[in-house]
Amino acid sequence: MTISLTPYLTMDGNAKEAIQFYEQAIGAEVLEIVTYGEMPEMPNTFTDDLKNLVAHAKLQVGETELMFSDTPGGSPIQKGKQVTICITSNDVEKSKRIFEALRQDGQVNMPLEETSFSPAFGDVTDKFGVTFQIFTENQN
Repeated sequence: MTISLTPYLTMDGNAKEAIQFYEQAIGAEVLEIVTYGEMPEMPNTFTDDLKNLVAHAKLQVGETELMFSDTPGGSPIQKGKQVTICITSNDVEKSKRIFEALRQDGQVNMPLEETSFSPAFGDVTDKFGVTFQIFTENQN
């Protein structure tokens, strides 16, 4: 069972620009970029501008990963949500235990559930106001 912590930056519609900046400024290497238009569960009502926003990106910076996304629909970034911590696990039961522990006296922003990109993904703000995304890797 593996667990890793990754800084996750939420941008206000300029994630692609930020990614290009970090490629130049700190030598980041793009590992993955997925737009909202490429996500299977996104509504057909999204405009072309919204479809081109980054739903998820992963960069390699030295030995560390850095993740990005744009806020969907151009909505403003909530206080305390521009930088969150993504906890990645390869075990669904471990992800459930972490999620349940963090939600005690905290707030569930997105329930832990199966998505098109993860067997167990959720978003929770703990009792100290720190927001975590719990991401479970697909087992191949």
